[in-house]
Amino acid sequence: MPRPHYFAKSIFVIVSTLLIASCTAPAASAPTATSVPVATPSPSPLPTSSAGLAWWNEAVFYEVFVRSFYDSNGDGIGDLNGLIQKLDYLNDGNLNTKTDLGVTALWLMPIHPSPSYHGYDVTDYYQVNPQYGTLDDFKRLMAAAHKRGIHVVIDFVMNHTSNEHPQFVQSQDPQSPYRDWYLWSDNDSGRVGPGGETVWHPGPKGGYYYGVFGKRMPDLNYKNPAVVTEMEKVARFWLTDMGVDGFRVDGARYVVEDGKVLADSKGNHEWFKQFRTFYKDVNPNAMTVGEVWTSNNAVAQYAQGDQMDMVFDFDLAGALVSSVKSGNADAARIGLALATKLLPTTHVANFLTNHDMDRVMVALGGDVNKAKRAATLLLTAPGTPFIYYGEELGLVGQKPDEDIRLPLQWSAAANAGFTTGSPWRAPAADYAIKNVAAEMADANSLWTHYQALIAARQANPALRNGDGFKVQSSNAGVLALVRASADQIVLVVNNLRDEPVSDYRLTMETGPLMAGATYTVKPIWGNGPFTNPTVQTGGGFVDYQPVATLAPGETQILQLMK
Repeated sequence: MPRPHYFAKSIFVIVSTLLIASCTAPAASAPTATSVPVATPSPSPLPTSSAGLAWWNEAVFYEVFVRSFYDSNGDGIGDLNGLIQKLDYLNDGNLNTKTDLGVTALWLMPIHPSPSYHGYDVTDYYQVNPQYGTLDDFKRLMAAAHKRGIHVVIDFVMNHTSNEHPQFVQSQDPQSPYRDWYLWSDNDSGRVGPGGETVWHPGPKGGYYYGVFGKRMPDLNYKNPAVVTEMEKVARFWLTDMGVDGFRVDGARYVVEDGKVLADSKGNHEWFKQFRTFYKDVNPNAMTVGEVWTSNNAVAQYAQGDQMDMVFDFDLAGALVSSVKSGNADAARIGLALATKLLPTTHVANFLTNHDMDRVMVALGGDVNKAKRAATLLLTAPGTPFIYYGEELGLVGQKPDEDIRLPLQWSAAANAGFTTGSPWRAPAADYAIKNVAAEMADANSLWTHYQALIAARQANPALRNGDGFKVQSSNAGVLALVRASADQIVLVVNNLRDEPVSDYRLTMETGPLMAGATYTVKPIWGNGPFTNPTVQTGGGFVDYQPVATLAPGETQILQLMK
């Protein structure tokens, strides 16, 4: 959604060092709606190695902007039936094929009726945007996704509605029963929002209303029990009648205001505690992932107090991209250490960029090899990865927002194969050479790199859900970490530079290895010969060099076996 101006400050620390690098391949072998709910089969179970983990801790998510994914009817706008037609691209439900990306969960950006192209100003929470399809189309999507083992979560825009929502229109009358559903004031207090932006907007019939995201998005008043009841009803409808698996909670910092505290208030945290109790009662396997766009010191409160199942790690996203950009691992190393300290692994949602940021390929100067490195860091880090649609192809795009949400490039055909009509927005100019068809056929493409990494992650429990252990490197260009689950330990080593590195030593002071035991190296990704580690008293190692030389941009993913 359009963000207040204080979000425009990038969290990336960009170092202007251009790198040309290569990546090694994996080792060989490697309630207005009353429709009757449609029974959908349960998602196919993912390979798992540990009891008690939720499905989202085993998943790889893919963020979809339906408008830009695939148009099934030639009107130039992507739709639900188009998404259904392309599900096999995302996951065909067969672990033995290599013609799909392999993701196991989808996050759908807003799908409700809205006066805007992006949908973050909702006019009816119980319907589907007619440009996208119908409620029955959505049920077919859920059935088709679940059949393939794909979970689906939808954007829950609960902080505010559209200023065209019928209840807001009625609330403009001071005598309306809906007046207290929103935050109205007789006067403009002159107070600004959390980032210094204008938040009090003049009403068409007098008075002022509060909208942290602008005049088109008036905030709901969650101190009104009627609002709470209604939005819980909305959540229940999508969980039970429509069968969704959870919600991405938009603008989660701003739902409840406490006087002058307009973000991350005590009331906000209390609200999410009770909301979690509510939706877990409706469906214990439902989940929320919160957009809490701030530093991890504040984000941690949402992840450690029984409020949300996952939260996005914006700090780490910036750190990963910064390290790849510069070829210096320090930012990523610090980001991973802070994330491990502040956020439980089970509660972390990782990403590189999303629909509100310039695309990662732009941040990396268009360098495909850097994009491969960034993908490797994302898909080997502790937590659950989220991939923004088209990231696997290296799509470009930078502000304004419309240009970071362009149509997916399916082929070199007209309009990138996205539509047979006139697209709602033209695809990027590079679609003739950068598209799904071309990259799927190229063994060295970015798409193939993503697919191989996802497959490696899904085949190895330590990469899927293992805890992370800090590893120090004597060379600033080398980033390493250990991932450990109940029955697997994996060492990941990345050379972020464009030249070979042989002067590096790795140290893990404390870790999950057993002192006195002998470990041998089994490659998951990369090639030897390898040196085996000597385990120290604290379960770690000192000055370990698994391979003599790391090639430019090389990644080694090594299982340490007793």
